[in-house]
Amino acid sequence: MDFLKAFLVGGAICVIGQLLMDLTSYKITPAHILVSFVSAGAVLSGLGLYKPLVDFAGAGATVPLPGFGHALAQGAIEGVEEKGLLGAFAGGVEATAVGVAAAIIFGYLVAVIFNPKGE
Repeated sequence: MDFLKAFLVGGAICVIGQLLMDLTSYKITPAHILVSFVSAGAVLSGLGLYKPLVDFAGAGATVPLPGFGHALAQGAIEGVEEKGLLGAFAGGVEATAVGVAAAIIFGYLVAVIFNPKGE
């Protein structure tokens, strides 16, 4: 059942992004979606509205882009609680550093193994 919940919530987030790109008269690009979704995840997390979705869907809510915003916001909140105002800047970076580092390392390894070709 956890897999189904994660699939439905993660899929719904992706469908919203695709519909925004396809159905708006102003051409919304993937870059617009990235910024909007990360920002929305951070704002919803700061308001306490994203945590219940994470508790319900697990990876279905934490893996898509709003989950990154949620992680940034939660890290900043925890950083402020531990270190004061300066923690707001370091907390988000500390909370997301492992995920960003993993993405860079695995991306590099895949590029080395599969020899990508430039166009």
